[in-house]
Amino acid sequence: MRPSPSDPFSMPEFKIPKLNLRNLKLPGGSVILAIAILLWLASGIYKVSIDEQGVELRFGRHLTTTAPGLRYHLPWPFESVFTPKVTEVKRMEFGFRTIAQGPPARYRDVLPESLMLTGDENIIELDFIVQYRISDAVNYLFNVRDVGKTMRDAAESAMRETIGGRNIDEALTTGKFQLQEDTRVLLQGILEGYKMGVQVVAVQLQDVNPPQQVTEAFKDVASAREDKERLMREAQAYQNDLLPKARGGAAQIVRQAEAYAAEKEKRARGDAQRFLQVLAEYRKAKDITRERLYFETMEEILPDMEKFIVESDSAGSLLQFLPLNKRLPAAR
Repeated sequence: MRPSPSDPFSMPEFKIPKLNLRNLKLPGGSVILAIAILLWLASGIYKVSIDEQGVELRFGRHLTTTAPGLRYHLPWPFESVFTPKVTEVKRMEFGFRTIAQGPPARYRDVLPESLMLTGDENIIELDFIVQYRISDAVNYLFNVRDVGKTMRDAAESAMRETIGGRNIDEALTTGKFQLQEDTRVLLQGILEGYKMGVQVVAVQLQDVNPPQQVTEAFKDVASAREDKERLMREAQAYQNDLLPKARGGAAQIVRQAEAYAAEKEKRARGDAQRFLQVLAEYRKAKDITRERLYFETMEEILPDMEKFIVESDSAGSLLQFLPLNKRLPAAR
């Protein structure tokens, strides 16, 4: 239509023809085919979760590895995708199986897995778990056919090899931590040789016991070992109490002996000095010194007796010294 003369700037009016859907004819097979193609193309949309890793394959060969997010690949049969959980820590039980988580938890023993031979040729029942996660999704998916069975066989082999190099006392008492660590290192080496793309997080011992048939004997041995340790501790305590006293007594005796020796030495030196002094006086007046030494000696020998000095000119008469003024005791 042309614009109106009264309004030169007016836009022309257009009439939209009515579409009669009844008269529209499309081939039915083409619509279905178009819908099928759209659905086929839409099937290539996939999502990788935060704990997953996408592995795209083109005609069965690894194409690329995708990070978490919404992704697209060519639909089947051109491309396909796997999304394994690479952050999930998986758990594998050996020697037992969890029947119910509980509480209370219930377990079932698997003796063929738990019975092992130690280095000192003793049989032991050992239950343990292995925790692992995927470290390389491509290797995990394509390098080993049955990952679960391979993992179980490798872990059991590693534990048997490790326990075979230790005696039963280490496994039951102080060597548990080192046993776990050595098994983990050995198992990791085996899996790296297989290129499984698995990282062993931990190997944990759950229950370590002697077989039920010899449990009582092992209890007796453990009780005897505890008695031995107790007696050793008591003996050590007695030794710790006795040795200081003995050392102190020995030191005291040594000090007393040293003091006695010093005293004797000083006394001997004094006696020798006095003797030399007496000798010097003796040489000056031998007779007087001899008599004085005689009198001093007699006083020392007979300290409690009354002594009389008799002159030689008294002709040996001792009557004057008899106690005539004292009465004799009456005869009975």
